[in-house]
Amino acid sequence: MRKLVIILGPTAVGKTDYSIEMALRYGSPVISCDSRQIYKEMSIGTAVPDAAQLAAVQHHFIHSHTVTELYTAGRYEIEALELINRLFDQGHETLVMAGGSGFYVDALVNGLDDFPAADLQLRAELTSRLQEEGVEALRLELKSLDPESYATIDIANGQRVVRALEVCLMTGRPFSSFKTSRTKKRDFEIEKIGLFRPREVLYDRINRRVMKMVDDGLVDEVRSLAGFRDLAALQTVGYKEIFDWFDYQDGLVSAEGYGPQTPGDGPVTSLERAVELIQRNTRRYAKRQLSYWGRDKAIRWLEL
Repeated sequence: MRKLVIILGPTAVGKTDYSIEMALRYGSPVISCDSRQIYKEMSIGTAVPDAAQLAAVQHHFIHSHTVTELYTAGRYEIEALELINRLFDQGHETLVMAGGSGFYVDALVNGLDDFPAADLQLRAELTSRLQEEGVEALRLELKSLDPESYATIDIANGQRVVRALEVCLMTGRPFSSFKTSRTKKRDFEIEKIGLFRPREVLYDRINRRVMKMVDDGLVDEVRSLAGFRDLAALQTVGYKEIFDWFDYQDGLVSAEGYGPQTPGDGPVTSLERAVELIQRNTRRYAKRQLSYWGRDKAIRWLEL
């Protein structure tokens, strides 16, 4: 029976090394299921596998698309399924997938409902509001229109909030109401393995990884992407905090003001403050990832 093994878990838990070991065991490539590592312009802040890891085994969906493309979980479902079926037809019996993007994993495993097509004008307006008002304002609006989505999606991800709010405003229906169809049947077995570590260990790994990102040139990477700042791909932890620091340096935010991405946190007046926020926001993201997957009884959890 053809089988897809999905290695999932919170950010920085160790999915990359574990999936490579498993891929080598099965003679499989690693199929990445990460909504940010697909972008070729984003390497350091997304913690893509390093050169040695990429050389150890073939990886798919790493640096495969550009930030200027509008990439969605629905598109990932189509492209990943096509790749998986092609690899099975080539003779693979077991394939290994690794990722931390819960919505992408769900799209691949269960399929997505038939969401309405994007309203690009409305999305542009909401994205503009995201930049001007911060994600908190849009989150509160989503909470009033669709409490279920507010409670389940990654509400720190501006792109996800914009999309959910866009559907609510465009259709007059909650975004969550579209996620009601039955699971699509896949013609291969799926096994999900969730990795976890004690919280203090995971948080320490997160803190140290952020420091390594800075040492590896995160600031220069973010600066090189300044022209794409308003794109959905850049509305993510590790980038928005550095952009807020740039705003302060450029005099766009006063010492008494607030950055566009971190309302309530105060101005990001130094790189040290930006790093603190990245570490904190990444820890919060890891907590949300674990909560998201905690409802999935099909996951077999493994402590590293």
